[in-house]
Amino acid sequence: MKTAPNNTEKTFPTEQLLVTKTDTKGIITYANQNFAHIVGVDEEELIGRPHNIIRHPDTPRIIFKLLWNYLHSQKEIHAYVKNLCADGSYYWVFANVTPSFEETKVIGYHSTRRNPDRNTLKSTIIPLYQTLIQAEKNGGINASEKILNDIMKEKGMEYDEFILSL
Repeated sequence: MKTAPNNTEKTFPTEQLLVTKTDTKGIITYANQNFAHIVGVDEEELIGRPHNIIRHPDTPRIIFKLLWNYLHSQKEIHAYVKNLCADGSYYWVFANVTPSFEETKVIGYHSTRRNPDRNTLKSTIIPLYQTLIQAEKNGGINASEKILNDIMKEKGMEYDEFILSL
């Protein structure tokens, strides 16, 4: 699914959940019909593929670095994510990603996505992500990480706490 992004946004009903499961390397092991539908492919086409095939370049790399840091620490994380569809369109989600355990061993990850709050997207997330992406273009992921860390320090919050406060 190597599609160039375009400016067409897709949305999904508020009551709908988009769900995937991956192994510990981020390879999709399950995708519900809602997820497959918005991405624009059959569920079977997603299984065995890396989850990052839906990564939209408008979501800063630092967000995914945080996500993996949280998950590798066996903690859940919430994040606003702009994802890519097979036709190049995009959709926004408010994601909750959690480790899946078998006894005490992490065997994969479970992600449930909901419709994001549109006001939060416009007022906070989109401007923040634009700042972080610009920093990444100029100074790499370390530059965006510094900006995000400075914002969290100023707010006196961890990233997940900040996201949940919006």
